[in-house]
This record gives sequence, structure tokens and C-alpha cells, in this order.
Amino acid sequence: MKKVSVEELLEKAKKPAKLASPYHRFYEGKVQVMPKCAIRTFYDFAIWYTPGVAQPCREIKEDPDLSFYYTNRWNYVAVVSDGSRVLGLGDIGPEAGMPVMEGKALLFKYLGGVDAFPLCIRCKDPDDMVTFLKWIEPSFGGINLEDIAKPKCFYVLERAREELEIPVWHDDQQGTATVVLAGLINALKIVGKKMDEILVAMIGVGAANTRTALVLMRAGVKPGNMIMVDSKGILHSNRKDLEAKKDVEPYKWKFCLETNAEGREGGIPEALKGADVCIAMSRPGPGVIKPEWVRQMADDAIVFSCANPIPEIWPWEAKEAGARIVATGRSDFPNQINNSLGFPGIFRGVLDVRARTITDDMCIAAAKALAEFAEKKGINEEYIVPRMDEWEVYIHEAVACALESIREGVARLKLSRQELWERAEAIIKSARESLEVLMRYGIIKPPPPEEEILRQ
Repeated sequence: MKKVSVEELLEKAKKPAKLASPYHRFYEGKVQVMPKCAIRTFYDFAIWYTPGVAQPCREIKEDPDLSFYYTNRWNYVAVVSDGSRVLGLGDIGPEAGMPVMEGKALLFKYLGGVDAFPLCIRCKDPDDMVTFLKWIEPSFGGINLEDIAKPKCFYVLERAREELEIPVWHDDQQGTATVVLAGLINALKIVGKKMDEILVAMIGVGAANTRTALVLMRAGVKPGNMIMVDSKGILHSNRKDLEAKKDVEPYKWKFCLETNAEGREGGIPEALKGADVCIAMSRPGPGVIKPEWVRQMADDAIVFSCANPIPEIWPWEAKEAGARIVATGRSDFPNQINNSLGFPGIFRGVLDVRARTITDDMCIAAAKALAEFAEKKGINEEYIVPRMDEWEVYIHEAVACALESIREGVARLKLSRQELWERAEAIIKSARESLEVLMRYGIIKPPPPEEEILRQ
């Protein structure tokens, strides 16, 4: 791996921020609504609107599920955030969170062919948030929760999954877990280790690593072989501070009781000693994880250092310290662990079968599809997950997730593998090609040149 100076990396990391505001202002937003039906003459409005539209309304009143057939509800996803934990910016409010949610909607459409709407809400109470989700349910086929602070995010997700009849997903939790599992599956193949035998150190116990831990356990990692570290140290049964807060953060206390069979205490260095895998989702580095701590890990160690914009340890430092496989959350290093590999394909699959929920087993099915796609391409130490530009992966993922929905009995439609493949491929290709046509004919104009912006 080429060694790059910290200054060069920081300059590269700052470049998107310098371009973002001028480009956002140039387009005045990133998504828009466009018709999808033919309008040949103004007579067609008598069909699409009054008086003709009354007939499908009458039929939907008798059978609400017809809304998935007569409207675009089947392909609508709400991207909902209260702006309480936006990227690494913290509680910046709903208006300031809007550019992120628009960006999410853009990725939904371009990568998965999903029509997503950013809904940033002025709401802090978790029960009110669940009520809001129930209010908007009739308009959507799925809901993507985004950038909501913990522990509220756990409560909202679980309540909404219980009470709504459409999939509710928290990407910071389930999306991260899906892509981490995909990367781990292939990394273990390369180093020749088994899921049920590895010792895993989880650095950070926020939303991402909490759900990742649960999904990894479901996928075969033994809870006792998992050592979790929060800002105050390793989780264990003698953590009185977490016992006192078990009603507020029940997941953390549950981890204290069920993980760390050795009863280790201490911090990150103690957790990494002898570990086969490190999955870090804590705070930006470098220096959060030190090279000498990686040296204490097992042979052929795997390090996922996923803090952004700077990973907890630089990849070359981890490699020099003995890690065989290193992944980060950045696109300029090999093995990017990015949620965008997960949610577009997963939602494509669950929307295509009108699923009622997204389960952890569906996340596992998606992770396996991601891993298999990369394996067929030829996995190696610097390619353990697909890249975002390998767009066919989203079709594989959609089909795997849809089939698992059908297997679990949560799908309203039961389609064959071939039918699911053809449907997902057509929708995703159409989304990409539509944008290309709009750009080719100048309807969407290119932004100002980067050099011009950076000179200002």
C-alpha cells in the first residue's frame, strides 16, 4: 500500500467539503419529482386526475393493498431524521440534516431505482416519532431512519418494526451491520478462519456496532468470543455504571452479561490482545488504535477501522503492525465498508415483494449476496467487498433479500428468482439510464469545474 502523508490525506479529505456548498447551491438540491406516466394531450388528465381518478380511489377504499398497485407507493421510501446525530456533526437540527437526507434519496434512486423522499422532522420525543411514522405509513412502501441519536434510535426502530406493516430500517444500524458482515465473511475466507471460532474486539458501542454485534452473533460469532469497548472501557458484568443505566440503554447491559466470556477488563489494548478481528466504529483518528496494540492481535489479524473522515488507525500502520486485511470507511483506501452497498439493493428487494418488515436474517442474506459477488470477481486482501460502481451487485442483493422475505412469510408477493431478477434489473437500469439521458441532452447541466470553485 502506498504511503501517503497526513497532510496529503487531509487535503484530499477537505476537497469534497470545499466543492459541496457551491455545487448544492448550483442545483438548489439533489432530487426532484418527475412524471412517470404518458401525457399525450390534456385529455389524459381526465384519467390521471378528475374525474377518472375516482375509480381507483373507490377500489383502494375496499382493499387498501391495491394502493401498492394503483400508485407508486410500492416504490416510495421515506428517509426520516430528526437531525439529532448527523454524520459526525452531532445534533444540528432537521434543516441542517436535509442535505444528507437528500443525498440518501439520490443514492436510493441511482443505485436501487427507489423513489425516496427526505423528511426531516422537528421532533425529539421517540414516541412522537413512532406516531409520525404511523401517520405517514399509508403513503410509503418502506421507511429509512437516518442520523437519530442513541438510545432513541434503538427504541424507535424496534417500536416501529412492531407496529407498522411496511419495512422500517435504521441504516446506521442495519446497513452498517450488513456490509461489515459481508466484508468479514470474505476476510475470514482469505485468512482461513471460521466465524464460530474467532475472537472479535468491537471498538465503540454506538448504534452501528450495537446492531453489528447482534447480526454477527446471528451469523455465527459466539457472544462470549466478543469483547466490546465503549468510551469508558471493556463491557463486563461488573460495569456498575452501565447496570445503573440498564433501563435507558438495555442493549449495553445485555452485552455486559452475554459477551466477554473471559471477563476481561481494561480498554482497547486489553480488548485487542489475541483478537482475530477488530471492528472499530468509534471516533475519528488517527491514534485511537495504536500500532503496538495491533501487534498483540492474533496472526493474520483483520482490522476494520471505520471512523470517518480519519480511521482510528491508518491502514498502512495497521499493516506494518501485522494486520493482514484492513478495511476503512473511506473510498480512497481498499476495502471500503460503506452502507451504500447495502440499503439500495435491500430496499429494492423488499419493495419488489411488498414485504412487511426487514429482519436480521434478511440483512444476513444480503451480506452473503455481497460476499458471493465479490468472491466470484476474485477476492484478495485488498478486495473483500464489491465497489459501489459495480452496479450489478444491487440486483444480486435485491433478489437475495426478496427471496428471504418470501421464505420468512413477510412478503405480500411471491415471485420466482427469475421474475425478481428481471424486475430489479429493469428498474435499476432505468434509473441510471434516465439520469444519463437527462445529462446527455443538457436537461441536467454539469456543475462548474472543480478548479474554478477551488480557486475562489
